[in-house]
Amino acid sequence: MKENIAITINNLSKIYKNQKNYSLDNISLEIKSGIIFGLLGPNGAGKSTLINILADLVYKTSGAIKIFGKDYSKELYEIKPRIGIVPQELNMDPFFTPYELLELQAGLYGVPKEKRQTKKILRLLALEDKSDAYARTLSGGMKRRLLIAKAMVHDPEILVLDEPTAGVDVELRQTLWENIKSLKTQGKTIVITTHYLHEAENLCDEIAIINKGKLLIADKTKNIKSKMSFKKIVIEHGNSTTIKDDTFNDLNVSFRNHSDHITIEYDPSIISHQELLTRLVKLKINIKDIKIEDNNLEEIFIKLVNE
Repeated sequence: MKENIAITINNLSKIYKNQKNYSLDNISLEIKSGIIFGLLGPNGAGKSTLINILADLVYKTSGAIKIFGKDYSKELYEIKPRIGIVPQELNMDPFFTPYELLELQAGLYGVPKEKRQTKKILRLLALEDKSDAYARTLSGGMKRRLLIAKAMVHDPEILVLDEPTAGVDVELRQTLWENIKSLKTQGKTIVITTHYLHEAENLCDEIAIINKGKLLIADKTKNIKSKMSFKKIVIEHGNSTTIKDDTFNDLNVSFRNHSDHITIEYDPSIISHQELLTRLVKLKINIKDIKIEDNNLEEIFIKLVNE
């Protein structure tokens, strides 16, 4: 086992009773220690099933999971304290204060009173001034942070966050991401699912995209972007008539026609934008403006899922 691998997933599958298709279909992943790892996919892709298996809430059908080299099935009681799970649902007792909830959670994990870090965790997640307020009075963003705090009371090496910013406004979302980055600097391994692809692009060191239970791609974020290396050129033109849809058929590009502009997606390793512009000049198109854009994670995600 490689020393820097936190989670190893080998050929993991899950099919529920009376279900025709697998929720997880032969998934294999390696998640390095000390990174932020993004698990992306549309609704129903299998993300929550994977997290629920890690949380021991769902039993796998087949395959194996190792946490820091230890077999999850055989050494579960030793492994579970090394993982903190933050669910998507806001499940907490509304009649307890954040301080009481963290103390109770620490007690359930068997953390001795002298080793508990309740105040430190509340301070880290900007909840110190709400430590004695009832949980029911907290805002949605504070409740999200409180869930993360609960998952940290036993000082786990791995934190798994299922849609941690769901329903949170922009300002609080940024605060949460700063909290997550801070945890990474402490050496924690963070696994997150999110629908905010631009955030995953800026936050995650590595990303896996799954759809319909199958793994589409898994790699460093920058490598995924380079593998799908298409670029986009948007050309605003002054022609009164639209350009024929088959104009670029021989150039191995994706072409979309609009009334006042055209969009061409192309692979710069196959064709350059100069070649595209030369073709347009030959067509005597009155070019008003040109904009060349790099691909982003959202476009890659849509392209992979559609394919």
